[in-house]
Amino acid sequence: MLLYACTIFLSAFLLFEVQPMIGKIILPWFGGSAAVWSTCLLFFQASLLAGYLYAHCSTRYLKPRQQAILHVALMAVSLALLPILPSPDWKPSQPGDPSGRILLLLAATIGLPYMLLSTTSPLLQAWFVMAKPGAIPYRLFALSNIGSLLALCSFPVLVEPLFTNRVQALGWSGLYAVFVLLCALVAWKTWRAAGGPLPNGRGSEGISEASVNRSEAPIPSRDRQGAVVPTFEPPDWKLQALWAALAACASALLLEITNHLSQNVAPIPFLWVVPLGIYLLSFIICFERERAYQRIVFLPLLALSLGPATYALYYNMGNLNIKWSIPTFAVVLFACCMVCHGELARLKPAPRYLTNFYLMVSLGGAVGGLFVAVGAPRLFHTFVELPLTLVACCALAATVLWAWPGEWKFKQVLTIARIAMLVATIALAGYLGYRKHLDDQRYELSIRNFYGVLRVYDTPDTEDQTGVRELNHGTINHGTQILEAARRRTATSYYGPSSGIGRAMRYLKDKGPARIGVIGLGAGVTAAYCRPGDFFRFYEINPLDLGIASNWFTFLKDCPADHDVLLGDARLTLERQPAQQYDLIAVDAFSSDAIPVHLLTREAFMLYFHHLKPNGILAVHVSNRYLDLVPVVSRNAQEIGKAALQIDDGGEEYDYLTSSDWVLVTSDPAIAMFTDHLFHAAKITRARMRPNLRPWTDDYSNLFQILK
Repeated sequence: MLLYACTIFLSAFLLFEVQPMIGKIILPWFGGSAAVWSTCLLFFQASLLAGYLYAHCSTRYLKPRQQAILHVALMAVSLALLPILPSPDWKPSQPGDPSGRILLLLAATIGLPYMLLSTTSPLLQAWFVMAKPGAIPYRLFALSNIGSLLALCSFPVLVEPLFTNRVQALGWSGLYAVFVLLCALVAWKTWRAAGGPLPNGRGSEGISEASVNRSEAPIPSRDRQGAVVPTFEPPDWKLQALWAALAACASALLLEITNHLSQNVAPIPFLWVVPLGIYLLSFIICFERERAYQRIVFLPLLALSLGPATYALYYNMGNLNIKWSIPTFAVVLFACCMVCHGELARLKPAPRYLTNFYLMVSLGGAVGGLFVAVGAPRLFHTFVELPLTLVACCALAATVLWAWPGEWKFKQVLTIARIAMLVATIALAGYLGYRKHLDDQRYELSIRNFYGVLRVYDTPDTEDQTGVRELNHGTINHGTQILEAARRRTATSYYGPSSGIGRAMRYLKDKGPARIGVIGLGAGVTAAYCRPGDFFRFYEINPLDLGIASNWFTFLKDCPADHDVLLGDARLTLERQPAQQYDLIAVDAFSSDAIPVHLLTREAFMLYFHHLKPNGILAVHVSNRYLDLVPVVSRNAQEIGKAALQIDDGGEEYDYLTSSDWVLVTSDPAIAMFTDHLFHAAKITRARMRPNLRPWTDDYSNLFQILK
């Protein structure tokens, strides 16, 4: 039992330790978008399905010795793929949706090791049942989830802050080799047991799991009413479909809530592992003790959590403060997962059907991931999948209450529960449909792809408000243009004359024609500073943004300077270009409120100054509700021997301006020493330093430590 437990525990630990690890390593290669993590989760769930299918077919169609030989052979092959360091050749060379490339990268780097790790829990539990007829293996399933939870907790707290990406990958690869040895020992014991006598004295050579189970006493299962009955009849298709649907709902909610938090805060491992940890915790609670899931507790919790969830989704365009947003969605996810996983545990079959059960659960998980990562961006023009899945969760709870009610002490309570869940489902669906209708009426354009949702809407001109057109990416303004034709070249929002970028542009104006590089197009507001003789080049990763800036705004059309737009990740594009001799590079590449980390590393800053003139200016937009990016930029400036000035602009002069924080990094003495009149202001200071902040590199970053 100890050997089985240790092997399953280590496999689960490695299974979930590698998820945030590999996700963080490849995140910069694909623009730092929150959708990268969703695509990674889709791969992990699909691999889990492949592993469970392998375990199911292996135990169903192969003899025990054949199972052991096959598994050991595959593990030996997987060792040849170590260490799990992805090749830089996988970096994208063309703009567009990188989902397919991410999936292929993961398959080539960790595909076989991950699939084999995912088989461990169901396969070893099946071997355990064969070795000990009548034993109940579900506690081993709970143990695997404890290992998974420990891995998720350790990554943002210990692994990420202490070790570089390379050390993490090498350490994981070493532990995987240990796992292979333990699993091979279990397989060897299975080999030996297959040649020994069964408890009734007959030889077991060549037996299958089914033949072992035929010698067992009847094992309890449950009927449609939840009553315990001894049976060997396989679960019908309706029950198996319900298993898959419950698992799909929980999986989809996991990805959707993680997406919501990552897009509006930052795509960081901490915000990846918190929802995943809650998801796993619900598994542990529901499968460790049969009575841990109590409908009288969790069904009301589900219904009560829908109100705060809806409020958090729509309050101030989804901009609920992080102090309330994370706890609210954590409670919602926990309530929904407890209902989904609790009903799964209540309807689990006899141990002889466990691989089939796990197969349907993993199938549901993969379907949920496929819906969120692949289907939703192509089916919807806005983020409606989270509201839809909340409705689906209520509908599933109502379905189970009607079709598989289980045992109730008082029938009146069951009737009330059925009606309450039905009413909650209808009410939630009606309200969310009404909110979607309001949103559709508000926006002139709403369009979506891998990189998020872009919306355009107009605010009419009134006595108290200048008429403007605004571009939003997620929940953040990505550029504003005054609708009045005579004023449409006015610099607005974060780019006003008193902002960091505005002062830098005005400073360069006195020095003749300038070469400007801008990372992040948005609505193209920085083109308001174009002059004849200048050269402006924009770097933009999202192809949809170029279409919107060209057709819905006129900054690019009105620009009298020579200008162009290069599609693709700015960092990768700059790496392929010869030195551009820019006078200024502006970094303004937010996706909602999250900035791609790979644009803020020491290597990135060295690349920027490779493309800048000796006294060129690097302007970094650091406005952020949740992350204090100033010390990161300041430390990078110190590392490369440059001065860093922090410019805080309140944007109070006009209603079309927005408060902003910029950091200018340069060696130009007129700026660095505050001698030019443009840099004499109360809110222009040396950029703040943080003594213990470790420099960010391509191999190390830790956003958790700069959360406000």
